[in-house]
Amino acid sequence: MVEKDKGAWGWIPTLYFTQGIPYIMVVTVSVIMYKRLGISNVDIGLYTSWLYLPWVIKPLWSPIVDLRGTKRNWFLGMQLVVALAFLGIGLFLPSNAFFTITLAFFWMAAFASATNDIASDGYYMIGLTQKKQSFFIGLRSTFYRLAMVTGQGLLVILAGFLENLYGDNTKAWSITMIFTALLMLLLTITNFFVAPKYESNNEKVTKKPESFIQVFTSFFEKKQIWVALLFILTYRLGESQLVKMASPFLLDKLEVGGLAYSTEAVGTIYGTFGVIMLSLGGITGGILISRDGLKKWMLPMMLALNIPNALYAILAYTQSTSLVAVAGTVILEQFGYGFGFAAFLIFLIYISEGISKTSHYAIATGFMALGMMLPGMLSGYIQEWLGYDGFFLWVVLAAIPAFVVLRYLQYPADYGKKINDSDE
Repeated sequence: MVEKDKGAWGWIPTLYFTQGIPYIMVVTVSVIMYKRLGISNVDIGLYTSWLYLPWVIKPLWSPIVDLRGTKRNWFLGMQLVVALAFLGIGLFLPSNAFFTITLAFFWMAAFASATNDIASDGYYMIGLTQKKQSFFIGLRSTFYRLAMVTGQGLLVILAGFLENLYGDNTKAWSITMIFTALLMLLLTITNFFVAPKYESNNEKVTKKPESFIQVFTSFFEKKQIWVALLFILTYRLGESQLVKMASPFLLDKLEVGGLAYSTEAVGTIYGTFGVIMLSLGGITGGILISRDGLKKWMLPMMLALNIPNALYAILAYTQSTSLVAVAGTVILEQFGYGFGFAAFLIFLIYISEGISKTSHYAIATGFMALGMMLPGMLSGYIQEWLGYDGFFLWVVLAAIPAFVVLRYLQYPADYGKKINDSDE
C-alpha cells in the first residue's frame, strides 16, 4: 500500500493519455478512416455513434470494478485488450467484409476502453486526497485531450502520409491501426511501472455498498439529481453532433459543401495548433477552478465550449479554404474545449461524491456518453438534410438548452476551491 498523492505527477499524465487514445480512435478517427474508405456520411454517423453505447451502459458493470479486485489491475488488463482490438482492425482492414469486421473490433475496443475509464477514474479518486483532485483536474484533462489530439492529429497525419506514399487508403489505414496497437501496448507497460499500488486485493474497505441495487439507488436519491442529469445530457449537445461531421466537412469536396482538405492536412492542423491550445485551455481551466471555485467559472467555460461552433457555420457558409481561417477555427475550438471541459469534469466529480464514488462517477459519465451518442446518431441525417451550412447553424442553436438548465442547477459555489483547501 502506498500513501495517497505519491507519484501523481508521473501516473496522471500517462494514465489519462492512455485513457484518451482508444476513445478518440473509436469515436472520431474511425469517422475519418471510414470516410477515406468510401463509407457514406449517413452510415458513418449512425454506426460510429452506436460505438458510444459501452460508455453509456458502463454503469451496469461498474460495481464489479468497484467491488472486485483493484482498479490498477482492471485498467492494466483493459488497456491490453484495447491493444489487441486495434491490432485486429489493422489486420482485417484489407478484407472484403472490412466494414463489419472492423466495427466488431471497434466494439471490442469500446467496451474495454469504457471499463478502463471506470477503473482509471476510480483510481484517480482513491489515489489522491481531496485537496489534490481539483488541482490535478487540469493536468488530467490536458493529457486526456493531448491523447485525443495525438489520435485525431498525429495518427491521422501518419495515415495521410501513408495514403500518399502507397496510393492505397486501405493499406495506409491498416498500418496506422497496427501502429496504434503498438502504442497502446507501450502505454500499458508504462502504466504498469509508474502507477503505484494504492490498493491491495485483500484490502478491507469500510462502508462499501452491499449490492448493485444499493449502488444504483443511492445515486438516484441524490439531491436535484434529475436536473443534474438533464444538464449532463445537454452540456455537449452541440459538440456531440459537430464532432461527427467536422472531419467529413473538412475532407469533403467543394461541390458538396466541404473544404476539400487532405487527410494529412486535417491531421496536421489538429496535431500542431490544436495540441498547444488544448493544453493551455485545460490547464488554465483547472487552475482557475481550484483558485476560485466552480460557480464563478461555469458560465464562462460553457460559453468557451460552444461559441467556437459558430466559426464552423461561418466556414460552411463562406466555404473559405484559407488555412488561416480553418486553423483559427481549430485554435479557438480546441482552447475553448479544453477550458470548458474542466468545469464539466469537476461537476461530474461533485455529483459522484459518496461511498460508491467509482460507480457513481461511471453512472454520471454514462449519461454524458448518452448525451453524445443519441445526437451523434442523427448527425449524418441532419447534415445531408440541411447541408453543411444549415447543419453547423443547427449545432450553434443546440447549445441553448444547457444554458437554460444551468439557471435551475444548484451546487456549492466554492466546490472546486473547497476541495483544494480541505484535508482528506
